[in-house]
Amino acid sequence: MTNILEVKDLTRQFKSGSKLLTVVNHINFNVSEGTSCAIVGPSGSGKTTLLGLCAGLDRPTSGQITLNGVSLNPLNEDERAKVRNKHVGFVFQTFQLVPTLTALENVMVPLELRGEKTKEVRKHAAELLSDVGLGDRGHHYPTQLSGGEQQRVAIARAFINQPKILFADEPTGNLDTDTGEHIEQLIFDLNQKKGTTLIMVTHDLELASKCDRIIRLRNGKVDEDSAANTQPQAISG
Repeated sequence: MTNILEVKDLTRQFKSGSKLLTVVNHINFNVSEGTSCAIVGPSGSGKTTLLGLCAGLDRPTSGQITLNGVSLNPLNEDERAKVRNKHVGFVFQTFQLVPTLTALENVMVPLELRGEKTKEVRKHAAELLSDVGLGDRGHHYPTQLSGGEQQRVAIARAFINQPKILFADEPTGNLDTDTGEHIEQLIFDLNQKKGTTLIMVTHDLELASKCDRIIRLRNGKVDEDSAANTQPQAISG
């Protein structure tokens, strides 16, 4: 299998007063194309920081990241943004919808940023909203939608640019149990249908176990890297 993500000796440090905090500490792993990978660990273990680095949202202090064959290290912010827009989809815990745009318009944003024709983009966005069960809600604004509906819009937006890789950060963290289960299934169904690689940060071991692989972090380091059917110990924090 081809590696869609390669992480080599990755470190991220932050200044806190006079101290230097190492949040991600010399991490190494690869992710094969078309697979799903959960990143788990206690609060403060570096999960979200690692996800942001892999997606090109942040720059490492040292180490190398290669995403779909492109080395992110030498790229400036504009160049990394182009890579994200072309290859990457995102689903966040807090949905990250634009409140002044309708559901349909929110889904259209990534392709409009590419300068693609509005009529074609609108058609594609409407199809994705139908795929996530919101075909009749496209004219609603985020404040008129439930949390689960907002996350469905976010998922549709994540898939509109036909991403090679989907990064999801606690995608069910703000949802009740039943709604969260529906969102989980939707992500996995769409991911399989579109042939996208999935990398997900979660505290939920049951959700993590649905992935092909689990990477456990502790204190900024990889503590365990295993197939999901080998259950790690319960996560605290």
